[in-house]
Amino acid sequence: MLGGAIPPVCPAWQHARMKRFPFVLMACLCSLAPDLRAQGTLGDYQRAAALASTFRRAGDTFRPQWHWLDGGSSLWFRQRLSGGRSEFVRIGRDGVKKRAATLEELGVADGPERLEARREWGRSEASTEATTITFKNALQRTVRVLWIDTSGKPSLYGEIRPGETREQPTYAGHVWVCDFAANDLAGAFVASGAPGVAVIDEDSVQRARPAPRPRHARVFVRDDNVYVGNEGEEVQLSNDGKPEDPYASPRAWSPDGSKVLGFQTEPGEPHTIHMVESMPKGQVQPKLHSRDYTKPGDRIARPRPRLFDVKAKRQIPIEDAPFADAWSIDRVHWAPDGSEVYVLFNQRGHQLLRVLAIDATTGAVRIVLEERSDTFIDHSQKTVLYWLDASGEFLWASERDGWNHLYRVNCKTGEMVQLTRGEWVVRRIEHVDEVSREVWFGALGIRAGQDPYHEHLARVGFDGDGLVTLTTGDGTHEWVFSPDRSLFVDRWSRVDQPWVTELRRARDGSQLAELGRDRAEGLLAAGFRPPERFVAKGRDGKTDIHGILILPTNLDPHRRYPIIEDIYAGPHDHFVPKTWGLGLRQRAIAELGFAVVQIDGMGTNWRSRAFHDVCWRNLKDSGFPDRIAWIQALAAQRPELDATKVGIFGGSAGGQSALAALLHHGDFYKVAVSDCGCHDNRMDKIWWNEAWMGHPVGPWYADNSNVTHAGKLQGKLLLTVGELDQNVDPASTMQVVGALIAADKDFDFVIVPGAGHGIGESPYLARRRQDFFVRHLLGVEPRR
Repeated sequence: MLGGAIPPVCPAWQHARMKRFPFVLMACLCSLAPDLRAQGTLGDYQRAAALASTFRRAGDTFRPQWHWLDGGSSLWFRQRLSGGRSEFVRIGRDGVKKRAATLEELGVADGPERLEARREWGRSEASTEATTITFKNALQRTVRVLWIDTSGKPSLYGEIRPGETREQPTYAGHVWVCDFAANDLAGAFVASGAPGVAVIDEDSVQRARPAPRPRHARVFVRDDNVYVGNEGEEVQLSNDGKPEDPYASPRAWSPDGSKVLGFQTEPGEPHTIHMVESMPKGQVQPKLHSRDYTKPGDRIARPRPRLFDVKAKRQIPIEDAPFADAWSIDRVHWAPDGSEVYVLFNQRGHQLLRVLAIDATTGAVRIVLEERSDTFIDHSQKTVLYWLDASGEFLWASERDGWNHLYRVNCKTGEMVQLTRGEWVVRRIEHVDEVSREVWFGALGIRAGQDPYHEHLARVGFDGDGLVTLTTGDGTHEWVFSPDRSLFVDRWSRVDQPWVTELRRARDGSQLAELGRDRAEGLLAAGFRPPERFVAKGRDGKTDIHGILILPTNLDPHRRYPIIEDIYAGPHDHFVPKTWGLGLRQRAIAELGFAVVQIDGMGTNWRSRAFHDVCWRNLKDSGFPDRIAWIQALAAQRPELDATKVGIFGGSAGGQSALAALLHHGDFYKVAVSDCGCHDNRMDKIWWNEAWMGHPVGPWYADNSNVTHAGKLQGKLLLTVGELDQNVDPASTMQVVGALIAADKDFDFVIVPGAGHGIGESPYLARRRQDFFVRHLLGVEPRR
């Protein structure tokens, strides 16, 4: 590591750099020609427009469909070769690869593979591996066939009559659903890399049907109250329900079916927003759209748990006080013996989170576990509550020691055992084995010396012993386990390292074999430059801030390149890419003669508690002191970067930050493009804004508003918004426009008729963004 820069280690990239040195030298010698030194030229625009298709064609990815054999003792896959050929590869626990031209030669049963009928499914995978599914209808009923696309949307592909067979061309990883009608499933099937057979028969129908539910007494709601019993034998269990405070039908039954928990909820106040569609299809006159859209400070629904003894036909009173001012009461779970029912209570303001136990006999409420924070509890992103019924415990995630870690909690005593610890964070639970008393999880920062945002797979015992990190590659990882969980396929990459796919043992993480790699040679030959990773100290002079740098394909070290930051500082996640990809949005800008950077400053998620807390009641900060320090450190090492000409762009929360850059740091940022920004957090959706800005709405909301500070605008600003934005109220942008006009500020503004959230990424506004930066950072008129 040299002065904060992390050099690319992709061998193909290093080789390409060495090969190109004479050509770079020639470009330097020729750089005196005015047209060669120019930036934002017609040629730059044409090259930028062609990048997407050029790089997509040049990519060579390794994405086979995995087929496990004997429960997971080995797997096979089909690998593409040059010239449109392919071969089959089999590998077992010994790590030895066997290659063959046919499955029969590989020792795998040849012929179509019978596909397993499923009850649940997701979206189809993006795949180019062609295959087929042969549907066989062995029922006496006609079935419909639907394809599920990569967004999860179903499309009808006709019907198959009783006894008929149909061969359907498809791709590996694509999902097909057979049903009789909506909500009447006959089976879902996922295409594999080899031809498959989907048999629709009684077995598939039974597999597709949900597990039978225990039979309970009939409990229902009438006139806002709860009743039990069959018609003519109904008994009213509650009598205080009314339209302004109704009961919902109880659904959480005790294990023996004698008791049930439900909720009585006083509705929140409606908050209707209105939007006018200027050019509706099919008519000339504008069209009014209205919707309910709850905002910070609004009165929200007031739920309270209600317990009923169905066998005794009575309500068991529960005190309301422990549930006062609830944001949510959920995760209902009964103790296996039915003695208590547990709920997760999150108080509005997100500073108090409790697991509460309700006595099933008396209705008394006790605190099992409590989390408190002077800032906020990251309820929306970090809540982990995994019940261990066999031992009367649960797994829990907490930042109480300053980092997000796992704990085991006793339901009766509340005693906590910390399972993980250290200056790294648990991202998610992957698997829990209650027999071996181990938990598998994804962790960020667990590998010392690597990027703290890289996700690795790890395992730890229920007593905090036996911690082992199962992945090693210097990158971020994703994994797929064999059916018996003895092996797993590990895929990892970095922004400067193409995907590597390995087969590993689940017990100790040892590598059995490398299965394949994405190849970068074609991309590099087409001019692709991998992003450069860079690390610099933040505002405190101690904390590492991570980001990337994207440069144009025709980089000339003798030119000066203005810097443009692509910003999104939402506290719910981190946003700098960590995996290999094309980064086409940033490249379309860089190619015009810019250096594009992306940075995760303080206030974003998945570092320490202190790192995250910077955002609390302080969204206008957006990590700017860290971002500016990072850019200055980068420019100090790279003389071709011009830190006196810095632009910034973003959408949604990024749009809020992009404008804030000119309002609060106009001495550094000179040009901003802000799309669909939530410029005043009182105007945006309630959940996201109260999560970080808190409740009640205090003066800090106004202090963080771009409307409040509009008069401080420096530099050049382009605002964009869609008039029908359903995510962020477009009136938020209009209020900023009004404040800028009132302050007599010059700016550009585009409102797009009929458009929704994120319209700034449309071809028209993406081009306008390019032109805006060329005009105001390069100082030339765009030549398209």
